[in-house]
Amino acid sequence: MECVNEANRNIPTQRTEFGARARQGAPIITYSLIALNVVAYIAQWVIPGTTASMVLVPALAGWEPWRLITSAFAHSTGSIFHLAMNMYGVYLCGVFLEPRLGRARFGWLYLLSALGGSLGILLLSPALSATLGASGALAGLFLSLFVVFRTNKQVLRQMGIVLALNVVLGFVVSGISWQGHLGGAVIGALAAACIVLVPRNPQRSKIQFTLLGIMTILVALAIYLSAAAVKWPMG
Repeated sequence: MECVNEANRNIPTQRTEFGARARQGAPIITYSLIALNVVAYIAQWVIPGTTASMVLVPALAGWEPWRLITSAFAHSTGSIFHLAMNMYGVYLCGVFLEPRLGRARFGWLYLLSALGGSLGILLLSPALSATLGASGALAGLFLSLFVVFRTNKQVLRQMGIVLALNVVLGFVVSGISWQGHLGGAVIGALAAACIVLVPRNPQRSKIQFTLLGIMTILVALAIYLSAAAVKWPMG
């Protein structure tokens, strides 16, 4: 028995092309993120005041910073279509990205994309606007697909059509935050680049997580400075 255990320990860990541990089975982080969004949506319906406490209002972000994250898990209660479309997009991106990037990297990518969406709203939206939804995080995941599959023309064509439709909808349909889409897309693409463009070497994982950590600090600093600069409108 000890010989078998020793032999198993000596088997090299299988890695994906991006340095993550190769895993079989369901994309756990993807399903967990979808579950968190669904739980938040249920809470919005059954607990009074939940939606008001979760939405991102730039003028409030300076002293209620949790809104930067909670707004990415709340959705409009006026129609379940908002939640359903976003979660379908998260699922599609997750089944492609999580197995290739790894659970921790994919989770970090989602978080950074969500923060990027909040940063875009802080920089470009009116101080008293109220924004909610996973669209910013989803935009980051979509752009990450272009980074990860940059050599796969078939996947790029398919995702390009979906991305183009989302961009158009962000400008022509009322209630959709193009500011959040833009911020999430930019930060998500940069975060994906930190993961996939690191050359293969024994320290690859450490380098990737170090870059993601540095990027998280920079995004957090940018959010802090942006929130501090937001003023209540006069008049």
